[in-house]
Amino acid sequence: MYDIAIIGAGVVGGMIASTLAKYDLRVCILEKEGDVAMGATKANSAIVHAGFDAKENSLKAKMNVRGSELMEEVTTRLGVKYKRNQSLVVAFEHEREEVEAIYRRGLANGVKGLRILEKDELHALEPNLNKDLTCALLAETGAIVCPYELCLASVGNAMDNGTELILDFAVCGIEKNGGTYVIKASDGREVEAEIVINSAGVYSDVIAAMTGDNDFTVTPRRGEYMLLDKECGSFTERTIFHTPTKMGKGILVSPTVDGNLLLGPTATDIEDKNDTATTPEGFATIFSKASDNVANLPFNKVITSFCGLRATGSTGDFIIKERDGIITLGGIESPGLSSAPAIAEYVEAIVDGIKPLGEVKADYVATRKPAHYFRELSMEEKNEIIAKDGAYGRIVCRCEGITEGEIVEALTVNPVARDLDGVKRRTRSGMGRCQGGFCSPTVVELIARERGIPFESVTKFGGESVINYQRTKGDN
Repeated sequence: MYDIAIIGAGVVGGMIASTLAKYDLRVCILEKEGDVAMGATKANSAIVHAGFDAKENSLKAKMNVRGSELMEEVTTRLGVKYKRNQSLVVAFEHEREEVEAIYRRGLANGVKGLRILEKDELHALEPNLNKDLTCALLAETGAIVCPYELCLASVGNAMDNGTELILDFAVCGIEKNGGTYVIKASDGREVEAEIVINSAGVYSDVIAAMTGDNDFTVTPRRGEYMLLDKECGSFTERTIFHTPTKMGKGILVSPTVDGNLLLGPTATDIEDKNDTATTPEGFATIFSKASDNVANLPFNKVITSFCGLRATGSTGDFIIKERDGIITLGGIESPGLSSAPAIAEYVEAIVDGIKPLGEVKADYVATRKPAHYFRELSMEEKNEIIAKDGAYGRIVCRCEGITEGEIVEALTVNPVARDLDGVKRRTRSGMGRCQGGFCSPTVVELIARERGIPFESVTKFGGESVINYQRTKGDN
């Protein structure tokens, strides 16, 4: 029996787990997929928003601003890449009033480091912008982060402190059992907990309904992206937004912490909570809208595209509420990533009101080694490690320079990778220009070796996504 069960292993669920791991509690994370960060966390804009966009006095605004304040400390402590690169909301002259309104809203929300730039200063900062843009809001606290890396680090930190991760646990029912709840999975497994935290993303309304809460609904909002080669990573230094609409913050152009250039997302409300297909219409929208803001974008350098679903709630604001030991987080769409540390802090206080948390446990481990520490070392430091373990001297992914040693680490460090995409998210093998065309067969062999499973059983992303049918040249 657990003190707390967290449903959903995205970045918000992970940050909550990491925060609660400080205390003497028995906590589990229930995830319906075969890995963490499998929903919106692995397919979003990777932006730490400053907090100027959300409606004044909304929970979304409060969580965004506080989360932005906390993010640098959290990422430093958990060894996650983070860069305060600033952001710009650019506009044409007829949109100037919108920029001024966003500026005033940002001040009301308590955002620091905001100012309006005029044309000359704007284009001096970002020379690749469309020359017809005449003004912009500069947010000095705007930043970028790797969302799935933050999720992996927070879940890993929680696990290192005793939290249990239970994968492939698709919740199909929640029943009250005296002073506890029995959470049932579709495969027949059951978990019992005193407190249940619903952090299920686009499925948060479905989980809430299982507890008798039908106060809100969540509509999946499809967001499509294009990712450009690292050759283009310096095309803009700052994250470039256009003035927002009711559907979101529009098509952005942004560098990533790993050196690529990201374009997107689109915004289309759909019904299917699993539909992450990209579309020709989405690509056309990205091409058109991104080009309105940044001139001569090198679309011939696109190396991949992807789609994520935002959990758009019916209330227009974040929903964080507690009833009889059920803590529900609904409608945690953008800026959910930016808000994650603040949401965790907020939920921590709610839990403390239900079940006093007490002092931080004596053996709590607050920090985590960076996942990509090896590539940041000097050549002398690398050679010292290679002398002890030759696997770190064997390059597997040539595009990203990832070694066998790093891949083996990903298969042994919490939360362990179980498939090809899991290794990719942890190491970046397969994320470069060739998108795994060269390294994937070797990575599959390493997964099979380290997990002690047949080569033919290794999957791309769990389930039935088997990569190889059979060997063509015998056992060897």
